[in-house]
Order: sequence, then structure tokens, then C-alpha cells
Amino acid sequence: METIFGNLQGLKSSQLKQLQRLYHQRIPGDRITTPEFSQRLAAISTELNQPVCAYLNRRGQVIRVGVGTPRQTQIPPLELPRYGAERLSGIRCLATHLKPEPPNEAALTAMALQRLDALVVLNITGTGFTRRGGGATGYVKEAYLAHLTPQDSRTLMTTPAAFKLDEKQVQSPSWNLSPPLSLDDLAQQDFIDLVENLEAEFQREFVAQEVDADHDRVLIVGLMTDETTPQQFQDTIAELARLVDTAGGDVLQTIQQKRSRIHPQTVVGEGKVQEIALTAQTLGVNLVVFDRDLSPSQVRNLEAQIGVRVVDRTEVILDIFAQRAQSRAGKLQVELAQLEYMQPRLAGRGRTMSRLGGGIGTRGPGETKLETERRAIGQRISRLQKEVNQLQAHRSRLRQRRQHQEVPSVALVGYTNAGKSTLLNALTNAEVYTADQLFATLDPTTRRLVIPHGEADEPQEILITDTVGFIHELPTSLMDAFRATLEEVTEADALLHLVDLSHPAWLRHIRSVREILAQMPITPGPALVVFNKIDQANSETLALAREEFPLAVFISASQRLGLETLRQRLAQLIEYAVDCG
Repeated sequence: METIFGNLQGLKSSQLKQLQRLYHQRIPGDRITTPEFSQRLAAISTELNQPVCAYLNRRGQVIRVGVGTPRQTQIPPLELPRYGAERLSGIRCLATHLKPEPPNEAALTAMALQRLDALVVLNITGTGFTRRGGGATGYVKEAYLAHLTPQDSRTLMTTPAAFKLDEKQVQSPSWNLSPPLSLDDLAQQDFIDLVENLEAEFQREFVAQEVDADHDRVLIVGLMTDETTPQQFQDTIAELARLVDTAGGDVLQTIQQKRSRIHPQTVVGEGKVQEIALTAQTLGVNLVVFDRDLSPSQVRNLEAQIGVRVVDRTEVILDIFAQRAQSRAGKLQVELAQLEYMQPRLAGRGRTMSRLGGGIGTRGPGETKLETERRAIGQRISRLQKEVNQLQAHRSRLRQRRQHQEVPSVALVGYTNAGKSTLLNALTNAEVYTADQLFATLDPTTRRLVIPHGEADEPQEILITDTVGFIHELPTSLMDAFRATLEEVTEADALLHLVDLSHPAWLRHIRSVREILAQMPITPGPALVVFNKIDQANSETLALAREEFPLAVFISASQRLGLETLRQRLAQLIEYAVDCG
């Protein structure tokens, strides 16, 4: 039995049968509709006194019938055929309308959301006429034909990660709407010619704005609540854009919403979800990234309504870690973090729990494990935790050996991309990988450094360790999995807290790092604040930093400015830490 969708309350069985009989109708493949089918649809709509929508494939077969407007009866994204930005969905909608007016924006938006081949709106009279043998037949007064048109390729170009967030960037779909047509004029339209010409234009536009196939085409969604200031919100969105860029995605657009609180089902409101879905379809987006953690049910609800993959900020960070991990220890900890994060979310990843296919959120040492059952993943997590414990014990033995040799140790801590690896290279001539990226280095690196002794002014040797970068609201799964690495921070005699003074949110970065250090199971040693990249900071920022942090050291690791002062202050810090210890 064919399914009828939409508002079915109060329908008689005879009316339901009339709707079901529409599934047995077929229109010639080269026609948009026929006068006979349009009149039959209008007759049913007149009898029901409700709008009716029939969805047809390119073979002219009715594949879906709904009672309601195109907006009310639209096909959920996950039920639509797969299509790309260069193609249409292969489905057209014939909709009746009870008022003599052109299609409204809601109907045209529904067409764009489903990427329909065409939308035909049949305006019907309220009375109809009586055919021979009795019975009312709806009378089509006039018809409208609407279809999508390609966007200007210049508006679809990828925007850089450092885009201006204060500009309104809402992408509106582009469509063509005909003047009122008679049924005979509508029936004369060559449907195959229309679709083929449209898809040829879409293909040309798609090629003009296509990016590397290995890169995700990303739409960022940010929600500003009453708990966040406008500046904090803008900093968070800008940082998320950099995270996506680091993970290998191309940010095409950002959508923002301000709400007093998070919507429990979809984070943002219903209207905004529709806007996200429309923008994703218009731009050919294949990934939507939210600026906050999503629950499994929120991911399911959003993916069902938007029709593309949805991930949160934590998943982007995990993906970056998966790409950056080089050592066995790093890969081990990343896999553990991925599995702990994904385990409660398996139910939301489809019936087969399949996550393979490439792209942000699917890479990493643990990706194939997500194809197994929960129990198998639980066993894998237990085994990984044992290996992390062994790694922890191994690192502890190494630290004990250093302490036995009485070599003081310093840990470099700071927000991601503050320049820790660059400073380690500058101080010790190490060759640690550096890049202007978030989480460029993941595995801790320890090197020996000679500094002047505080009292005797003789050279002394210390160990300095470059640790993993911190970030605002560091995911809990990473904190747990990387506890073996983070112990390098808690076990060090002293800390060098490196701050990127050229970053507009440097004060917030300091607070974030201190909050993470406060969560450590063991209180870290004394810390020296070191402001880096002073060659890129303006004079007002420098003056503010000197006023707020009078004991700090100001350097430029890349330009090797202030390093001698840093060595002397480091010697004083070590002396103080050892005496206190």
C-alpha cells in the first residue's frame, strides 16, 4: 500500500483511495505534466479543500504523495537520492494551491532544499465544474513553473579561515519563476531539455568553484547564548575556523544565531536549521561543524534535517590530533581519545555504524574500530587504557632517572600555536617541526639546555620539554587519554607559560591555560609568563601586558629577541623552584 504523507486528519477512506490511485499514474518522460494529471490532482485537492503535492521521478512515476504545502510535505534530506552540487535530485513536485497567487518563498525554499528538478504550482478555483455523469472536478485557473538557477560563481568561492565575521554572509538560493501559464502551455514544455540544460550550467559553475576533492567543504554554525560576550563568541568562531583549516577543511560560510539557551533537540532553532540545510545545499557543503559539543541525539536530529554530516568542535580537534600523532605513544593516546568520544555516539551513525569514507572526523588510528560492536570497542578501550598506564609507568621511570641525576626540568606550556616548538628550537637548536597551525606538534620533545647558574654564574644543564598545546575547553577525552603526556607538566620543577601576544584573545588564552593547569591531579611547579611574538604586537598591547604582568619576559622566538634575558630569568626560576622543592 502506498504511503500518503502530511495532514491526514479527517480524511475519508474514499479520499485516501483517490490519493493512493495517484501512484498508478504515469506522465511521459519528456513532459513536466499533462493537463489530465494536473486536473485530477486539482480535483482531489478541491474535494479535500487542502493543498496536495505529488512528487515524480524523471521516468514520470509518482513516488510520493502528500497532503499539505511543499514546505509541509518536503522529502527529508536522508530520503532524497544522492546528488552533488552539480546535479539536481531527479525529482519534481506538482503542488496545488487554494489561492490565486504566485508560489510563496516557503514553497520555493522547499524546492531549493530538496534541489528539485522543478516545482509546478497549480492555482485552483474553489468551486470547480461538473463533469458528465456527476462529480466535481477541480479547475486549474493558472500554473507557475519554478526551477533553480546556478549561482554567480564569485559568490561561491571559498572564503579564507580568517574571514570577517561581522559581515552578513547568508547565502540565498537563486531560482527562476515563470509568469502565469495555462495547462496547455505548461504541457508543451520540454522537461528533458530543461533539466539537461540546467545541469549543464550547474556543472560549469561547480567546476568553476570546485576545491581540492580531498578537502571537506565546511559550513560553521555558531550559537551565542546569554553566558557569552560578543567578543568571546567572535573569538570562538574565529578559532573554530582555524581548527577546521588545520584539519584540512575549507570554510565556505559561517551561520550565527543568538538564543537565550540551547535548543535541546537541535541546538539552534527550527528556522535556523532550515537556513543551515538550504545554505549547505546551495554551496555544496558536505560537512557542518558546530562550535560546541553535541549530544548523540542532537547529531542524529541535525543530520536527518540537514542531510549532510554534522560534527562538533571536539571531533575536529580529535581529527587534528589523529593527523598529527607520529610516535606510537601519540597514536595510542589519540585512538583511546577517539574511541572514548565515539562510543556513546555509535547509535547515531546509521544502522551499520559506518564512518569510513574520509574527511574530518573519520580519520585516525581508531577509525576502523568504529565498525565493530559496542562490546568489542569497550574491550579495545580497556586494552588501550592498560597500554596508556604502561606508558605512564615508563615515563615515570624516565623522570625518576633524571631526578636521580639531579637535572632540573622545565615544561613549556601554553595555548596552541603560541610558539613553543619555535622557542625550543631557538634555545636548544632542536629540529622540532614548526608551522603556523593549531596543534602543529603533538608528541612531547625533551632537550638539554645550558643556562647560567643563579648564584655561581657557572653554566648548568637543565631539561626543557615541549608539551602538547592547550586550547579553550580542551575536550575531556583528550585530557584523560593524554594524562601520560600531561604528567610531563605536573612532574616538571618549573613551567614556562608561553603566550602569543599578537593574538587578539591573548588574555583569554592565559586564563584558559591556567584553568587547565588547575585541573591537573598534581599541582604544577612555579611558572614564568613569557610573552612571544612581540615583533607582531602593537604598542598598546605591549603596554597593557607590561602593566598586567610586570614580572613577565618579552621575546620573539622566531626573531631570537630577548632570549638571553629569558635564560637568566629561567636560571632564577630554577633556583627558586629547587629551593622550594
